[in-house]
This record gives sequence, structure tokens and C-alpha cells, in this order.
Amino acid sequence: MLSTLNSLKWLSPILLRGMVGLVFIIHGKGKLFGGMTEFTGYVTTGLHLPAWTAWAAALIEFFGGVALVAGLLTRLASLGICIVMAVAVLKVHWAAGLTGEGGYEYPLTLLCIAASLMLTGAGPLSFDSWLIEKKS
Repeated sequence: MLSTLNSLKWLSPILLRGMVGLVFIIHGKGKLFGGMTEFTGYVTTGLHLPAWTAWAAALIEFFGGVALVAGLLTRLASLGICIVMAVAVLKVHWAAGLTGEGGYEYPLTLLCIAASLMLTGAGPLSFDSWLIEKKS
């Protein structure tokens, strides 16, 4: 059984990229296409340059999500998402505790998955892999 699982480990980054990418596309889309006023108001709590910060976060979420799904610039997109999620955990969700309403359990999980993708890369079925092979 372990040898079968080992032969399928190439699927892991694809599953992680696909799911987390989709989550960030949906979250970023909601902000960019109709929710920026509300999000900017939400970001004003404790952050400098709230309008700039809100737009930066929404753009990173949406386009970072697209990049993750495609496996394009995966490490860079993951870094951006890590930064956004670290700020969300520390500045927005921390006071609510780990679990419960508004807690940091979910954003911390997304942060850890993005960090994992940043460290391991996109995997074999990705534009990153194709571009590296093309250079060789």
C-alpha cells in the first residue's frame, strides 16, 4: 500500500494548489468585484494605509489564486498569500483565539498550505514545471 501511495505523491501539490487556489480566487473575486468598500472598511482596524492594503490583499488573493491553480509562479504567489494570511491571522483573527467565531484556525491553515507550496513548488503538472523543462 505504501508503494502505491508513494507512486501517487505527485498529486499532492496539484490537490493543494487547486483547492487553495480556488479558495483565494473566490475570496479575491468577492472583494475586487463588488466588495472593496466593505473590505477596505474592515481593513482600517489596525492597519496603516487601509485602502492600499485592502487592494493589495484582494489582488494577491485573486491573482495568486489563479497562479496557484495554473501552477505558474507558484512560489511567488504562495509567498504573497503567506504574507496576506500572516497579516490576517495577527491583525484580524488573533484576538478571537484559535477556534470559534472569527478565530484564526482557517487563515492559519491556509497560511501553512501556502508556505508548504512555497517550499516545495508546484509539482510536475504545472506551468512552472513545463517552463523549467523548456529551459533545459
